[in-house]
Amino acid sequence: MNTLAGGKLKLVQAALRLITETRSLTSLGLRELAREAGLNPNTFYRHFKNLDEFGLQVLGYIAEDMKAGVRQLRQMADTSEQASHDTVTFVYRYFLANPAATTVAVRELHGPSPLLRRALEAQLNASAREMAEDIIERGLVPGVEESVVHEISHMTIRYILFRAMDYIEKPAQREQIQRETERFINRQFRGALVEHLSEEAVIMLSKATP
Repeated sequence: MNTLAGGKLKLVQAALRLITETRSLTSLGLRELAREAGLNPNTFYRHFKNLDEFGLQVLGYIAEDMKAGVRQLRQMADTSEQASHDTVTFVYRYFLANPAATTVAVRELHGPSPLLRRALEAQLNASAREMAEDIIERGLVPGVEESVVHEISHMTIRYILFRAMDYIEKPAQREQIQRETERFINRQFRGALVEHLSEEAVIMLSKATP
């Protein structure tokens, strides 16, 4: 649940309304932002030192909004397949309902601000770490090493973000994109399970060989 309030919340929500297909977070002007939020331009500097600090707040707002819902779903899942299905469904629906938030995340990952790029990387890494911790805690992929679960989670978060704009911009392909995303996640974990079983089989065979 987001904890922003007052002028900060108004500025963040104004930024998400102003972002479009042709505009990014770093292109917004302070006067335009304040006008959209219904605030005096000087109000901005009561809350933020500069646009980079404001950008960090926007990214944090988006991440907090999404992660809370995703984590709740994963903690209720009984299998890795259910976890991947529920997570992908929730995240893509969030993308569809919040296209500006998605645009921010996709653009700023490769945007002009090093500070925002590092912040977004940190958010993605945090999401991947939480995903891995939930999977390990729930025992959804027994036998797979924890380091491998973290590695797959890291790849999964980036794959989902990579497909986000396609999902928003190509309505006719949304079901296909969701199925492909779920297959990608499930294949990664199944491959890890097979790899683990293969290693065990090799060890058992070597022990059985005189």
